[in-house]
Parts: sequence; C-alpha cells; structure tokens
Amino acid sequence: MTEKGTENTLEASIGLQLKSIRTALGMTMTDLSKAASVSVGMLSKIENGQISPSLSTLQSLAESLNIPISSFFQKFEVAREASLVKAGEGLVIERRGTRSGHIYQLLGAPLRNRVKMEPYLITLTKDSDTYPLFQHPGVEFIYMLEGELVYRHADKDYSLGTGDSLFFDAQAPHGPLEILSFPCTYLAAIASTDE
Repeated sequence: MTEKGTENTLEASIGLQLKSIRTALGMTMTDLSKAASVSVGMLSKIENGQISPSLSTLQSLAESLNIPISSFFQKFEVAREASLVKAGEGLVIERRGTRSGHIYQLLGAPLRNRVKMEPYLITLTKDSDTYPLFQHPGVEFIYMLEGELVYRHADKDYSLGTGDSLFFDAQAPHGPLEILSFPCTYLAAIASTDE
C-alpha cells in the first residue's frame, strides 16, 4: 500500500470513528460544530474522510465529545487477534507439573501483546503427585471445574471445590497440596509481561 493510500485509510477511519461517536452521543453536526468551534462543512469533510484534520482540530473535537483524542485512532490500530481452540483440541504440553502427572492442555495460542497470557486446562488424576512449589513471574487465576483439592499459596492453604476460584501472585510458591476427589480439573490462566 502506498503512503497516500495509508493516509486516505487513516482519514476515512478517523471520519468513521468521529461520526460513530457523535451519533452514539445523540449529537447533530450542528451541535458538535458549535461545541468544537469547527464549521459544519469542515466537520462533514472530516467525517467523510475527505480531509486530514489537524491535531488541534482533533483535540477540540475530543474535548467537545468528552473522549480521549486516541479514540479517533482505535479502529485504525493494528488488527486485534483471537485464538480459538475447539473442545478437546487443546495442545497437550509439558510444564514442570507434567513430571508430577498433571496434564496441561494449552487453550489459546499466545497473542502479540505486551502482556503474555497462557490459559490451561489442568487435569489431576489418581496418578498425579501434589506439588505446591511452582513459581514463575506474573499472576495466576484458577477456576475449579470439577473435583476438590487443597491449594497452597505461599504459607496459606485454600480448600477449592467446583465453581471456586483463586487469583494470586505467582512468584510465591504455589500448587496442589492435597487432591481430595477425582477427577480434579481446573482452568488456570497465567499472565505476565515481557518486561
């Protein structure tokens, strides 16, 4: 795509976003024109992507709409990603718990983002060992799907059953201390930053 094409796409994106926000707020072009001190003709050209508005014009429009100026660029930013894993198709991977008989199924591929998120389906069987000594950067959230267990985090134990959840700092030692009923399955989402 040429630089000119990029500019036109950006202008069109800003115009569509401006019109969308204005109409969602129930403002007419005349209302916004008066509030932002921008002529109706200029406003029409911006909304139709026919001109490239100055930063001061965008700032005035943003203030009049009571939104951050960055709102005008949201639709133009890098495409947002999603990762779909169909039932039963999660990739079984090896993590430290695998040695203890814990089965880890990765439920989503990592996305390009400053925050790294790893969602897992973890299954503990009668052959699984307890291992309350996992440690890694970031935070972790677990949600019990079935079974019961005692989960240790740092120096505290939590009894968890179906529907219970636990959110914690993952740098402290943590993990299943005692498995009370089988099968024992829970979702775990681990989040950390690349920094």
